[in-house]
Amino acid sequence: MGKVSLEGIEFHAYHGAFPEESILGNRFTLDLELETNFSTAMTEDKLSGTVDYAKLYSLIKSRMDEKVKLLEHLGYLIIQDILETYPKTEKVNLTLKKHHPALGGLVKHSAVTVRYPEDFEKN
Repeated sequence: MGKVSLEGIEFHAYHGAFPEESILGNRFTLDLELETNFSTAMTEDKLSGTVDYAKLYSLIKSRMDEKVKLLEHLGYLIIQDILETYPKTEKVNLTLKKHHPALGGLVKHSAVTVRYPEDFEKN
């Protein structure tokens, strides 16, 4: 079992519960770590034996392009896409940050972390 991660992925997107957030948008940062069996990639040097970073980024970008209200929901949808594309994935930790959220004061970022399977087992 090994870990694959992408850290500090940045997007400008239109997520939020307030109407102005879906118009103005905001900067978001995503950190992702997943655990999977990539022994084939280690022994045979084949991309098909691991997680393709470019494909993983594309999955995330597709979800970031769709407006949702809650970061929790967005994290859930991204993990669902990862599990569908990479069914050998055993664990995922995803942290999604919204920079300077509209809270009426100076806040660097708000963040949620969604974990698979822990958070999914509670549904």
